[in-house]
Amino acid sequence: MYMLKGNLLNLFTEEIYPAEVEIQGGLIKCIREVDEEFKNYILPGFIDAHIHIESSMLTPSRFAEAVVPHGTTAVVADPHEIANVLGISGIKYMMNDASTVPLRFFFTAPSCVPATPFETSGAVLGPREIDELLQLDDVVALGEMMNFPGVVGEDPTVLEKIKIAHQYSKPVDGHAPLLSGDDLCKYIGTGISTDHECSVMEEAMEKKRLGMKIMIREGSSAKNLEELWKVGGDFLVSDDRHPEDLLKGHLNHTLKKAVQLGIDPVEAIRMVTVNPSTHYNLDTGLLSPGKRADLILVNDLENFNVKKVFINGELVAREGKALFNVKPLPIENTFHLKTLKPSDFEINPMRTGNATVRVIKVMEGQLLTEESEANLEIVDGALKADPEQDVLKIGVVERYGNNHVANGFVNGFSLDKGAIASSVAHDSHNIIVVGTSSEDMALAVNTLKNNRGGLVAVCDDDIHSLKLPVAGLMSTMSADEVSLQMNLLHEVVKDMGCKLVSPFMTMSFMALLVIPQLKISDQGLFDVGSFQFVDVIK
Repeated sequence: MYMLKGNLLNLFTEEIYPAEVEIQGGLIKCIREVDEEFKNYILPGFIDAHIHIESSMLTPSRFAEAVVPHGTTAVVADPHEIANVLGISGIKYMMNDASTVPLRFFFTAPSCVPATPFETSGAVLGPREIDELLQLDDVVALGEMMNFPGVVGEDPTVLEKIKIAHQYSKPVDGHAPLLSGDDLCKYIGTGISTDHECSVMEEAMEKKRLGMKIMIREGSSAKNLEELWKVGGDFLVSDDRHPEDLLKGHLNHTLKKAVQLGIDPVEAIRMVTVNPSTHYNLDTGLLSPGKRADLILVNDLENFNVKKVFINGELVAREGKALFNVKPLPIENTFHLKTLKPSDFEINPMRTGNATVRVIKVMEGQLLTEESEANLEIVDGALKADPEQDVLKIGVVERYGNNHVANGFVNGFSLDKGAIASSVAHDSHNIIVVGTSSEDMALAVNTLKNNRGGLVAVCDDDIHSLKLPVAGLMSTMSADEVSLQMNLLHEVVKDMGCKLVSPFMTMSFMALLVIPQLKISDQGLFDVGSFQFVDVIK
């Protein structure tokens, strides 16, 4: 038996009063009001209702080591990143590795593997696989339905997956950036209940008025809290977080920002405790007799500095330090890539002079892009990048066997020289590379090949890299070690002229064909609005 004392935040009555919580057998046995004074506050442990663990570049066990000290006691993780690489076996790896640590992992069944039929992935999850996953107790929902055109267009396979989730009485998460009007009504009408892709108030309000639950995202690349906090969202989520950000904080950091912006502390805490608990029918997130003793002690309701963390009644973190051991499980790394040549990254327009091209325009802090254009010179039969205009080359290389390369142009990375490449490229995780020259791009990709995945920066013939041996997505190192190498990479890329806060994460979303406007896959340049390929040369 353990007795935890402090100022209890009662989310049922919105009261704060001195109390003692009696913990026995991993459960809350009793909560009693006491006549004492305390400086600290007792809260339910925080729940991240939507996150992709793989984007942290940490295995689930290493992720737990990083976030539990910040007060996170549970996550609802969508493993569609590793599912795109390894299918069901990748998902089971995530579950098995997660089971080795105290953090409570709940999963969603990835609904879109691949995300679209316009890219090549390492696996396909159809209705049969979705049915298999949704039968598992730890799988609490159908993961974000990114194929919103398939929903609106009544694609039979898409609708069958949604139907299966309803048969198991499990919610369906949404993903519908900028979807509006009748199409949005049709999307919601299938029973899709959440959305984490809102980027402006008007979009969030339209969805909220139609009954959707709004997940306000505050990740490493996409940060929507400042824009959306007044809408009164239902959840605060991370979606994608890099290790250097996780070391600074997780949901506790988001809560602090939310309160600073003006969200009532009690309402903000609900968004990471009661709301996800009730929506996903989780056995955590509530302080009540008979419930799991997943609770935390914080210094106040403004800064949310976490003093102690309990999961299943066990003290698992104290003063920012995890009190459990971590030993990530091994897994096969599927990586089939030939040696690339500079000519693989050339676009040959079969004419001389100049050509007007479509350009992917990056937006800092957003996953959305815009389409712009540029007039580029043709030299020796090939279009050349123009760093002075900040128009660089971008390529995607299929990594699963055929190694097809698609090339285009991008604005916003501001590289003066060199190239950066990554085997993290949402959602199919082919190789993506941005550079000023074909030679540097080939060198960067070939370095990834030799490393069996990871991140690479090539600058003045110097090569800097972070190896990601777990499916080309994750490292078995700690968050501190990965963060150190990431920071070194970011410094190198900054010296190359890049002004983006998270250049590798931003680059990884240039291949995500379900977020507008102009993106690129291994099959070509893609207009998300019309949901079709377009020519690079106009």
